[in-house]
Amino acid sequence: MPGTRKLGRTSDSRRAMLRAMVTYLFENGKIETTVTRAKEVRSMAEKMVTLGKKDDLHSKRQVFAYITKETVAKKVIDEIGPKYADRNGGYTRIIKTGVRRGDAAEMAIIELV
Repeated sequence: MPGTRKLGRTSDSRRAMLRAMVTYLFENGKIETTVTRAKEVRSMAEKMVTLGKKDDLHSKRQVFAYITKETVAKKVIDEIGPKYADRNGGYTRIIKTGVRRGDAAEMAIIELV
């Protein structure tokens, strides 16, 4: 698991949250979340795109094991991976949007480049 941010959750809850956020990012193209969560999501999303670029069985199984929806996992392997085939990393972009009104947490939009 990349990163050392605990995000105020237990390890199981944190892993489930990151899996869901990465799945949602690939499904919709962008999500709005806090900056620290966006940084964690970026590291896992970039790993999934790198695995999607490879065309071997082991990489495909790793993508299917991590992403929670089968259709989204197929999208990563069939569409997103080949789209970034000539790019060496940097598949996502984080744009800071300001602070959240309720608790003044710094918000950001993470999107696929």
